Amino acid sequence: MSKEILCTLGPASLEPRVIKRLEQSGATMFRINLSHAKLPDLQPMIEMIRQATDVPVCLDTEGAQIRTGEFVEGGITIRDNTIVRAHFRRVPTDDKNFSFYPPGIGSALRVGDFISIDFNSVLVQVIACETEFAEMRVLQGGPVGQNKAVTVQRAIPMPALTEKDKEALRVGLDLGLSHFALSFASRGADVDELRSLVGDSAIVISKIESRSGLENLEEIAVRSDALLIDRGDLSREIPLELLPQTQKSILERAKRIGRKVYVATNLLESMVTMPSPTRAEVNDIFNTLADGADGLVLAAETAIGRYPIRCASMVSKIIRGFEPNRSEWGAYSPVQAVSLLAEPHGGRLVHREAAERDRHGMEKLPRLCVSEKTLMDCEQIACGTYSPLTGFMDRETLRSVLAEHRLPGGDVWTLPILLQVPSHALGKFGRGDRVALTSAQGRIHAFLDVSEIYSQDLTSLARDMYGTTSRDHPGVEALLGDGDSFVAGDVTLVEPLASPHRHYLLTPAQTRFVFTQLGWSLVVGFHGRNPPHRGHEWIQNEAMEQTGADGLYINPGIGPKKKGDFLPELILSSFQTLLEFGCYPRGKVVLGSFFTYSRYAGPREAVFTALCRKNMGCSHFIVGRDHAGVGSFYPADANRRLFESLGDLGVQPVFFDAVGYNPKAHRYEVDRDHSLVMISGTEVRETLRAGKHLPDWFMRDIVQDILLRQIRSGAQVFYE
Repeated sequence: MSKEILCTLGPASLEPRVIKRLEQSGATMFRINLSHAKLPDLQPMIEMIRQATDVPVCLDTEGAQIRTGEFVEGGITIRDNTIVRAHFRRVPTDDKNFSFYPPGIGSALRVGDFISIDFNSVLVQVIACETEFAEMRVLQGGPVGQNKAVTVQRAIPMPALTEKDKEALRVGLDLGLSHFALSFASRGADVDELRSLVGDSAIVISKIESRSGLENLEEIAVRSDALLIDRGDLSREIPLELLPQTQKSILERAKRIGRKVYVATNLLESMVTMPSPTRAEVNDIFNTLADGADGLVLAAETAIGRYPIRCASMVSKIIRGFEPNRSEWGAYSPVQAVSLLAEPHGGRLVHREAAERDRHGMEKLPRLCVSEKTLMDCEQIACGTYSPLTGFMDRETLRSVLAEHRLPGGDVWTLPILLQVPSHALGKFGRGDRVALTSAQGRIHAFLDVSEIYSQDLTSLARDMYGTTSRDHPGVEALLGDGDSFVAGDVTLVEPLASPHRHYLLTPAQTRFVFTQLGWSLVVGFHGRNPPHRGHEWIQNEAMEQTGADGLYINPGIGPKKKGDFLPELILSSFQTLLEFGCYPRGKVVLGSFFTYSRYAGPREAVFTALCRKNMGCSHFIVGRDHAGVGSFYPADANRRLFESLGDLGVQPVFFDAVGYNPKAHRYEVDRDHSLVMISGTEVRETLRAGKHLPDWFMRDIVQDILLRQIRSGAQVFYE
C-alpha cells in the first residue's frame, strides 16, 4: 500500500500477539503516547515491542499542553453553576477539587480566562487565582477524566518539551529509536529544540494541533520530516465546523513544501466499543485520503479499544479500496468487498458454472459416464477450490506436476488432478469436442471441453505420484484398477451431486464472504477425517494461539474414504455438537465440509489440501504427523520437507507431531519422549466399534454418546 497506518499502542494492544497482528493488518509504525505512558514503564515497553516486530516505533511527546492530573477514581462529574478549584499540586480528587498539570501552569492563568476541560465536556471561567489553586465557576458541567486535555481560550506560551519528554527521548535514543513526534508544535524553534536532542538523522513528525501551529505551519514544516494533523486537540482551538477546510488547507500547504502529512483522531471512534464503523467514519477516511493524506493514525481505537485488530484491518481495507479506483471515480460499477484474506492461488478464484446458453442442446452431446469421485473433482474445479486449475490435466501439466511440483506457468501444484477412463470409452469423442459427464444414473453433472486424450504407464505413474507401486496403498490400488487412458480439458459445472450435507458445503467464495463478514483476515484451516478427539481440539487451539489467528475453519472431508473410516454425517455432527456445547472459543470457529476424497498421497496431498484452504481464504493450515498419508508409506518428516522445499505458498503450514496426554500434569503435549498417553483416531475407532467408552480426556463424552448411540442402534457408522 502507498498509504501508511500508524497504530497507537496501549492497554488493548501492548502484547506481542496483538502487535504482530496489527503489523499483519497493515501497520507501518507503532506510536507510544507519552501522555499516557509512565517513565519507569518505557524501557520494558519498547523492548517488548522491538522483540515482537521490526515495524518502527515512534515516541510521541507530551508537549506543551495543560492536562488534568490523576484522579482517585479515574473520573469525576462536575455540576453546572458550582464553584470548583483546580490545584497546582496533587490533591485527592472530588467534584469540587482536582489538579492541573504541569505544576507551573498556575502562574499563566488570569482572572476571566475561559477554560474547556476534557474535549469540551466542561466549560469554566477563572474567578480567582491563588498561589496553590485557581477558583473557577462552572458554566457547563459534565464528566471529566484524568489526564485529559485542558484548553485556555487564549494563547499561553509553554515550553515545547516537558522534563518527562526529555528523559523519555534519552531512553528512546539509547534503545535505538529514530522516530519522534513533537506534540503542540507552535513554531519552528520548537522543532529545532527537539532536533538538538534527537539528532539530524532522526525522523521528526511535528503535530499541528493549535492555532499557533497553524499560523507558523510553513516554518514548522520545513524543519520537520512530516506533519501530523491532530484533529482532536485542533478542534478545541478552531470552530468544529471549520475543521474540514482547515484539514484540507494544511494538506495543501504541506504538499507545496514537499512534506508528508498524517491525519489523526476520531477516524474509527465508534470501533472503540463496536465491531464495525459508521458510514460517516468510512466516508471521512476515504475523503481524507482523497485530500492527499499520506497516512492515518489510530489512537484510542488501537490503544484502549475493544477491537484494535479490526480497526487496523478496516483502515487497510479502505486504503486498498481507495488506491486502485482513483481513475474510475464518478463511474458506477458494483465491486466486491475489499478483503485482507489470503489471495487465491494463482491470483484469481476460478468460477466455471454453466449459464443457460451452455445448457441449450446438452442432451445431444456425446456422453461419458464417470465416477462419483470424478464428479466431485468437477465441482471443486468449477467453484474454485482447485484454483488456478480450470479442468483436468493434460500430459504436459501432469509431467510438470510430477517432476517439478509446479504447473507449467510456475504456480506450485503437487497433486495430479486426472480424468482416468477405460480405452473402450474413447470412441465417441475426440479433441475439440464438448462431452457431457454423467453419473451412473445418466444425469449430466458437468461439461468437458476436450483438449487432449493420452495414455500413461500406470505403474510408472503410481511410483511418481505415490512413491510406491504397492497395491497395499489404497491410492495405488485405485489407480492401477482403472483404465490407462486420460482425458484433459476445461470443466463447466452443470449440476452438483446431491448431498445430505449440502448446507455444510461452502464454496471458496462463500467462505471468503463469511470470514470477511466476521472481520477475520488470518484464518487457520483444519482438515479432518475423523470425529474430533481431545488431541484435535488441543492442536486447533494451539494453532490459533501460535498464529494469533482471528478464527478457525474446521473443514473435514466428507467424500468416500477407505473401509473402516467414519461416515461423514457422524464427523460433522460431532463437530457441530462441540460448537453447540461451547467447547470452542465463541465467535472464533466456522464449520464447513470439503466435498472431496482422500488420495492418501502423503506429502503431495498435504500441500494440495493446504492450497485448497488457501483458496477458501485460510492464511494458515494445520498439518499433522500423518496428514494425508496411510500406513507407513511416508516418513514422519516427509510433509515438512516438501513444504519447506517449495518456499512461500501464500498459506503457512502449522506442523504438529503426535499429541498425547500427560496424566501427571493433566495437559496435552506434542510427543517429545515424555511419558504421554498417546491419542489416535485408530484407537477411537477400535474402542467404539467394540462398544466401549474412552476416558473423557481422550474424547469428550458428548461426542462419544453420538457415536455409541449409532453403533448400538445397529445403524451404519463406518464405510464397509
